[in-house]
Amino acid sequence: MVEIYYRWRPNLPDEGDNHVMELAVAAGNAPIVTFNGRDFRGGELRFPSIVVLSPAAWLKSQGSFL
Repeated sequence: MVEIYYRWRPNLPDEGDNHVMELAVAAGNAPIVTFNGRDFRGGELRFPSIVVLSPAAWLKSQGSFL
């Protein structure tokens, strides 16, 4: 569990996605794994160290566990 002390808003075009970006920043630049990667493009603030991956790309980056 991560407590957020700040808000990076407005950032993303869809207000509903901003909390996900806030958590990634608070978690030390954790990757965002989503089927909707395009939802995280075009924000007013840039976080170059945060990577947005599809679930398949994230699994591939973790190695084969199947």
